[in-house]
Amino acid sequence: MKSVVIIGAGPAGLTAAWRILRDAKDEYKPIIIESADLVGGIACTVDYKGNRMDMGGHRFFTKSQEVEDAWFGLEPNNFEKRTRVSRIFFQNKFYDYPVSLTLKTIANLGFSQTFVAGFSYLKAVVKKRPENSLEDFYINRFGIVLYQLFFERYTEKLWGVHPRDLSPEWGAQRVKGLSLSRVVFNFLTKPFRRKDSKKVETSLIDWFWYPLFGPGQYWEQMADSVVESGGELRLNSEVIGLETREQDGAIRIMAAYILDNVSGEQYRIKADAFISSMSIKDLAVALGEVVPKTVHEIAVNLPYRDFIMVGLLVDKLTLDAGQGGGLVPDCWIYIQDPDVKLGRIQIYNNWSTDMVADSEDTVWLGLEYVCAEGDELWSACNEDLITFATGELVDMKVIAKDAVQDGTVVRVKKAYPAYFGAYEHFDRVRDFLLTIENLYCVGRNGQHRYNNMDHSMLTSFEAVRALLDPGYDRHALWNVNTEQTYNEGF
Repeated sequence: MKSVVIIGAGPAGLTAAWRILRDAKDEYKPIIIESADLVGGIACTVDYKGNRMDMGGHRFFTKSQEVEDAWFGLEPNNFEKRTRVSRIFFQNKFYDYPVSLTLKTIANLGFSQTFVAGFSYLKAVVKKRPENSLEDFYINRFGIVLYQLFFERYTEKLWGVHPRDLSPEWGAQRVKGLSLSRVVFNFLTKPFRRKDSKKVETSLIDWFWYPLFGPGQYWEQMADSVVESGGELRLNSEVIGLETREQDGAIRIMAAYILDNVSGEQYRIKADAFISSMSIKDLAVALGEVVPKTVHEIAVNLPYRDFIMVGLLVDKLTLDAGQGGGLVPDCWIYIQDPDVKLGRIQIYNNWSTDMVADSEDTVWLGLEYVCAEGDELWSACNEDLITFATGELVDMKVIAKDAVQDGTVVRVKKAYPAYFGAYEHFDRVRDFLLTIENLYCVGRNGQHRYNNMDHSMLTSFEAVRALLDPGYDRHALWNVNTEQTYNEGF
């Protein structure tokens, strides 16, 4: 039997192993190597005293029947259908997300500002800007006024650079079909659509599937299925090197060197194929001298944004109550104000009441901070981060000073592959990786692409097809989430 080393037990890695065992159980054995002590990657669920944290807010919604079949193919089925409510909180007022032209939006903006915003949008429709940056991309679709109000500051908070310095590719990938005209069209046609219709921009969907205990519940089920079907899962293990061989102008990976993070021991695994969802930066280092110098320089300098989740257990919110018990109805609240570092608030009670140990008398919040590994925010101690996050919520009048009962902090490295700096030359890295004949790069970090869960799963489906069919064009792996009809908001 041949073996396949799969690097990473996130959505992409687990899906690859599951698919191999479904389609080629008698031919290949998958061995998953995961550096963390739990599965799911950024889509894991962290349990803190019975209160569960979803690291990203992972909505299970897809336009791919293949992905949906995988979600509902595992038993027991723990999905519930949820209503999606997401709003922008800006200057102590709520706006729909994405921005919509409702009477409340007009009232919040005021008639004069609404008029100016509408005029700037019409101007953008008549005279399109060359799309050399993400700023150009947004202005062409929303006009400069709405861009400055609802996109500019939040995007800079997320990526750490101004939208004028970001590639328009990010917008083309994440909000492809979304524009003010599309928002208006969606608003007008919504009463006439079936509630489960997928013929709408993903950014505008108002429902999704969600596991009772968060996304990690599904990925833990998939991991169990992989092991029960004959695959291996090695947690707390890290790929620190890849042994390669060059012959007749072709490069093959022969083995992986693994570090056991618990015992400190190192060992070697020989395999016939390698599916990688590790970051491109780390992959280039692991491959060593086989990587051309120029390609190596691009790869190790690819930018990422790191992520801190501060979990706060509070007795209630002081915002307008929409569901009773001191709750508002939102799954997410985007924080647009530039004077706070907080990017987004998750209200886990509204994702699933099973996420909260006492959902009737407490509100479980996830406060999302995007930063850079090693910066002041990342390096702060947990107690200081909890105090800081609490202070921001109090200043915004989201909670009272004495509302916090408990808190915790989770840090996630390389959560967001970024589209600036060395990324300008990423095609050279991709082209080199395609020359390694038994390497298949999948997932968000594996392709340095800001994929959603379903996109990551689709890359793994393509990887397994390529693995089982020597004549398959591996370029298909890199074409997932590039088509203009499949889109998602940030």
